[in-house]
Amino acid sequence: MKKQRRELQEASISFLDVISCGFGAIVLLLVIAKVGDPSALEEAENQLLGSVKDYQERLFEIRGEAVMLDERLKSRKEQLSELTERIARLRAKLASVAKQSSQLSQSQSREKEQLQLVMQVLSEEMERLLGPEFQQQNQLIGGIPADSDYIIFVIDTSGSMQVAAWEKVKTEMLNILDIYPEVKGLQVLNDMGQYMFAAEQGKWIADSPAMRKNIISKLSNWAPFSNSSPVEGINAAIKTFYRPGRKISIYTLGDDFQGRSIRNVVRAVDRLNKAHRGSDRLVRVHAIGFPVHFPPGGSPSASAIKFAALMRELSYNNGGTFIGLNSLN
Repeated sequence: MKKQRRELQEASISFLDVISCGFGAIVLLLVIAKVGDPSALEEAENQLLGSVKDYQERLFEIRGEAVMLDERLKSRKEQLSELTERIARLRAKLASVAKQSSQLSQSQSREKEQLQLVMQVLSEEMERLLGPEFQQQNQLIGGIPADSDYIIFVIDTSGSMQVAAWEKVKTEMLNILDIYPEVKGLQVLNDMGQYMFAAEQGKWIADSPAMRKNIISKLSNWAPFSNSSPVEGINAAIKTFYRPGRKISIYTLGDDFQGRSIRNVVRAVDRLNKAHRGSDRLVRVHAIGFPVHFPPGGSPSASAIKFAALMRELSYNNGGTFIGLNSLN
């Protein structure tokens, strides 16, 4: 009996194994096999492949753009580095210029103090030698008589002066004004006799530190027509402003003379600025020549030579001083 039962159990288990394997094979076939309409599956596959292709192309474009952006970023970094170096160099140069300017200002201040000290010592020595009753009749500073109460500038406003010498003109005007700490009146004309301040035409301008600054500031944009001949400006200044008892100095600033005859100009000024019997001329005429037409290492132009000859003669005849500058710096 026991053997028969054992055989029945073994036969039942083998049958179940076979059935299980069969079902498993069927399920596996269902999993592997494509279920659905073949055409729909193919269309979906094509769409999927197309999407993959589009994404690949877009990826390549993005990579190309990234490369270009990297190159542009690298170029901008190089430009920024160059600009940073340039700014550093300019700052260093600015610091050097500021230092030089400070040193120059200090040097000028020391020189001015030394000059004042020397003048004081000379005055004390002259008083000791000549007595306390002595009074200096003709104050000379740098060779220029500084005994006038009224100052008139006659400035050549031609193009050559405007372009090459205008900043130097401002400097020299300040130097001239420094010679006269205070005067009774000022006036500024160009070489044609045109006034810098139209509202002050024919009148004296009251002297003050603010007015002196205003004159230099106005000079920057003042450019009336000029024929590069100072005779009109000098004649207008003498005719308009001379009065008996007034001590007037005319300062002529220019670079060349385009007139034909030096002798005619000298005679015209001599006729107008006549000396009274036993006295000096009515007005002192000083001149400063700017080397615009005198290139370094070269020869001066004919017009510059004529200007120097004219102003030497005029200043000598009219109690003034001619100074020829050797540099525009």
